[in-house]
Amino acid sequence: MGSRDGVVGASNNAQGVSGATGTTGAIVSEVLVMLQNEQGGGLSGLVQAFENGGLGHLVKSWVGTGQNLPVSPDQISNVLSSSGVLGRIAQATGLQQADVAQHLSDLVPQIVDHLTPNGQVHQGDVSSALSTLAHKFLHG
Repeated sequence: MGSRDGVVGASNNAQGVSGATGTTGAIVSEVLVMLQNEQGGGLSGLVQAFENGGLGHLVKSWVGTGQNLPVSPDQISNVLSSSGVLGRIAQATGLQQADVAQHLSDLVPQIVDHLTPNGQVHQGDVSSALSTLAHKFLHG
């Protein structure tokens, strides 16, 4: 089983636990799949999207080793709508884009923080980190 299959499978298992967990699991799964897709820019592409959206100070706090600054659902929407990411996640989960943005405002800082434990965005294979992250978010 590839790591994408593992992320999706873990998400599907989490969806059966409760509505909230299922929604969060589905969103986390889609974000992790997106981050693993290097053609879409992966983690570096996500970081770049926030920097291009004028939110570099926020993403630097998530990548850095200090406290994570919060991001609002409106900021998430502004950054991720233009790339189509928000729409793809909404379509895949069956949620409205505003609901996805609300969830992502909590999840994205945590996900980026977890994937950059040494304060650096790593280029290349992040499969192992994504697998660990999927387990953390989807299984508690």
